[in-house]
This record gives sequence, C-alpha cells and structure tokens, in this order.
Amino acid sequence: MKVLVTGASGRLSGYVISELKSRYELVLTSRRPPSAEFNDLQWIQGDLNNFSDCQKAVQGVDAIQHLGAQPNPVDHPNLRAAAEEKGVPFDATFKTNMLGTYYLLQAAVDAGVKSVVMSGSNCALGHGFRISNTPFPIQQLPIDETHPCFPEDSYSYSKRAGEELLATYTRAYGIRTYMTRPAGITPPERRVTMAEDVQPARSWNPWLWCWVGSEDVASAHRLIMESSMGQLGNSIPDHDVYFLNSEDTTALESSSELVERFRPDLLEISQDLVGYQSFLNCQKLEQAVGWKHQTSWRGDLS
Repeated sequence: MKVLVTGASGRLSGYVISELKSRYELVLTSRRPPSAEFNDLQWIQGDLNNFSDCQKAVQGVDAIQHLGAQPNPVDHPNLRAAAEEKGVPFDATFKTNMLGTYYLLQAAVDAGVKSVVMSGSNCALGHGFRISNTPFPIQQLPIDETHPCFPEDSYSYSKRAGEELLATYTRAYGIRTYMTRPAGITPPERRVTMAEDVQPARSWNPWLWCWVGSEDVASAHRLIMESSMGQLGNSIPDHDVYFLNSEDTTALESSSELVERFRPDLLEISQDLVGYQSFLNCQKLEQAVGWKHQTSWRGDLS
C-alpha cells in the first residue's frame, strides 16, 4: 500500500513516518526537505496551497496521512505582529489549513485515494487562543467528542471546519476521512523538560493541562488508517473525529483537586475524576481501534 505523508518536514511527521516506513511504501511531500534520516524515501517538494502540487503528490496513492498545517493563528491579535516580523502573512493559517486541505481532498478524490487521516487539534473546541473576554463554556468534564465547539480564532476554526470539510467529502464522494484532535504533542526531550520545570498549579489552565506523546499520535494515526483500509479486522465509520490525548495531565495535583481549588463551579458536571485523569476523554478512539497511550513524563520527576 502506498501512503502519502504531507507536512513531511514538520515536527510530528518524523514520528508518523518512522511508524509507517517499515510497513508501507511512503511518499513524502512538504515545502522543505524532510529530515536526512528519510533520504531513502521519495520526496516531492510542494505546497498545499498549490493545487497542481497536490495533484502531483497524490498520484498512485492509496491513503494519505495529512499532517501539513499552519500550527497557530498568525492573525490573532497577540500573535500577528510577531508573525509579520517573520514575513508570515496574516491569512497564512486560513489559507493553508482550509484552502490547502480543500485542494488536497479534491486531488485525492480525483486520484482515487481511499482514505485520509488528518491531524487536527483539540483546539477545535475553542478553549484556547480565546480573543473575547468570555471564558470557554465547559459543559462536562471530562470533555468528549459530543461537547459543543466555540472557536474564536482562525486556527481553532480551521480545525473545526476541517472536520466538517472531511465529512463533506465522505458524504459526497465516499472517500473515507478521519480527523484526530491531539493536545500538546510532546516528543521525548520535551517530556524530560516538563518533569524538570513542573510547578504547583496557581490558577486554572484554560488549556486543561493536556498533552500527548508524539509516538502515541503516530501509532493512533497508523491504527486509524489501517482500520479504515480493513486491515485490522474491525469496522469504523466512513468518517469520524477522535480526541487524541494522554490519560494523564501535566499537573502535579490530582484532577479533582484542580477542579475543587480553581473551578468549583464545575464540580456538578465533573464525572468521577480519578487521579491525574485527563480532562479530555479518549475512550472513543480506544474503543474504535484499540489504541492506548504509552508514554509518560512522570517517570522523569526527581
């Protein structure tokens, strides 16, 4: 089976490529060359914002791991000036994450691609990058995929809208599409730093102390792809969205203590939080493809 990996020069892509390279024929595409360790793989230089580049990349491909994206809202009032200093236009997030995904999906349909697994974000909820002075309205803890989304920025919106765009292509053309919602993707070296720098919580974290190991994101993306292609002997819907998060938090305190201290107003909607249980619920993904989070940062605590 031939698999295209977009955003092949990005931080997450190396883990996904490593997870797949011994099992599948891979084609990589990105604007910049991938890591030298992948020099033995085919690389097609291209930009998601160029439809002809997308057409070239998907030729002969059976499945796509879509990892290419602008990773933050460069037009956000708190980020725009810094982005402009680096020469990043204000509309880069919307163009790459929306138009680029549209181009890729259209090219994929035309080329007969069977499955697309896309890296989205927990930010689809709208709890991060808030612009207004209104807090994110939490309706249940832990939060699962049934929770309403209230995005305010271009990045969070692009990830939420991307889910609907994928669903649209599944309904219209029958291509199988899946979106993950990873939270705080964390490679091994960063997990060590987390353990070294962690401090007692002083206030409520709007990001909900969420994280996920880079290797665990890679394994989830492989399992979803393999399930969609009928390789695991199980059945998943033609389109779906999954939270992708550690069972653990980044806090020293238990999850119930964090709620009691900083958000007692949420106690009535908190469901039996145990230990360092995450505020994001990944049971749907676990039940769908048998995925389990394996990495930890607490073992590095001194």
